[in-house]
Amino acid sequence: MTEIPVPVGTEDPTGVFVEHRELLFGVVYNMLSSVTDTEDVLQDTWLSWSRRGTGGVDNPRAYLVRIAVNHALKRRAAVDRRRETYVGPWLPEPLVTEEPGADDPALRTESVSLAMLVVLESLSPLERAVFVLHEVFGYAHTEIAEIIDRKPAAVRQLAHRARDHVQARRPLYEAHPRVRREATERFVRAAVGGYIAELMEILAPDVTVWTDGGGMRKQALRPVHGRDKAARLLTGYARRGGAHLDLELRHRRVNGDDAAVLFSHDSPYAVIVLDLTPEGDRVANLFVVTNPDKLTHVDKEEA
Repeated sequence: MTEIPVPVGTEDPTGVFVEHRELLFGVVYNMLSSVTDTEDVLQDTWLSWSRRGTGGVDNPRAYLVRIAVNHALKRRAAVDRRRETYVGPWLPEPLVTEEPGADDPALRTESVSLAMLVVLESLSPLERAVFVLHEVFGYAHTEIAEIIDRKPAAVRQLAHRARDHVQARRPLYEAHPRVRREATERFVRAAVGGYIAELMEILAPDVTVWTDGGGMRKQALRPVHGRDKAARLLTGYARRGGAHLDLELRHRRVNGDDAAVLFSHDSPYAVIVLDLTPEGDRVANLFVVTNPDKLTHVDKEEA
């Protein structure tokens, strides 16, 4: 039997969208640092795509990325408005997955660390879009120009500014997973137990602590700098709340890095991510997310 050729662009819209959903999630999440906003943008992308259909679209992947990126750029304004009234330090919504190697739909192949996402927040929306597409997902400047409707020369300029900015601020050292795991275990044991001497050993002298409770849980209202202040802050938390919360530690991957998630009974209480010194033996930066609204996607039991 002779096969009848299928015209370009006549694939099932739902199947095409599902095929590329993971890519779209990764691009948009790295632009917005929010799982919730990313899911909303993907819903908008699906609606735009389903109304448009696949007819006449010879590259559905590129077309879907363009739709998603432009919806994300529009969403960025709403995200920034929320930031203006946010209580205390703001941290990205952590992308929490299972242990390394777990076959989980939420485990993104292109992971940007929580520390890197903090740096990306200081870029303009367009600079961030260009950086994510080029540096993380490998898009050429000419492809990005079509996605964001800019000339290639303008895209190259945006890419240059973004890259220089990030290289001046991003962590220069990535710890081995085993080293990160051991440091995380030591830190959590000392912090939850309120052992100030152990904390002083593991915290670097110039450590910075960010605590994001969104005004709903105990937090410092600005980043805390220095080992002495950080140790007092952390042991104070342990004295005031650690005992009655009955905290339980689970190891998870957070934005691709080994990290810790604390649960109070069956509810997520905190996500803890460490940045280590080049020697790997002390904590240079500490990110603690306790805002319940940013932990709604965190499950205690692994799939």
